[in-house]
Amino acid sequence: MKELILVDGDKAIFLPSFTPALVHPRPGELKGSGPATLNGKKLCVEGDEGKVSVANCSYVIPGYSIPGKGTLKIAALESDQKATKTNTGGKAVLLKGTTFTATFEVQNPAKQPPKGPGPPILDLTLKYEGKGMFTTTNKIFKGT
Repeated sequence: MKELILVDGDKAIFLPSFTPALVHPRPGELKGSGPATLNGKKLCVEGDEGKVSVANCSYVIPGYSIPGKGTLKIAALESDQKATKTNTGGKAVLLKGTTFTATFEVQNPAKQPPKGPGPPILDLTLKYEGKGMFTTTNKIFKGT
């Protein structure tokens, strides 16, 4: 099935649910590295998704009322987001497709206020998994 091809500057939109964490996401930006272009923008190819990183996003989890911070990244693409036939420079082009798997890597853990004197209790989970999707400015050029 044909899907829209992603180009330089397109966005990775992260969904807020990284169960049990709730992340306040911001979009990530794709940097196309393919040699082919569309309207002067390089096409995104396999591997470009791994360069998307959105730092300093806040998050909370149940029971931890003091927000923490971390970085959103694309962990894996779905099969409909990587072309099997369309390529440029020997690499498969990236397609809009459905949803990708995302990770949220904790740098500053969420905290639970202490029940008495002492330091706050830290969220000990270092990574959460969620989903995201791509938006594209390309409305015409499709690949398979």
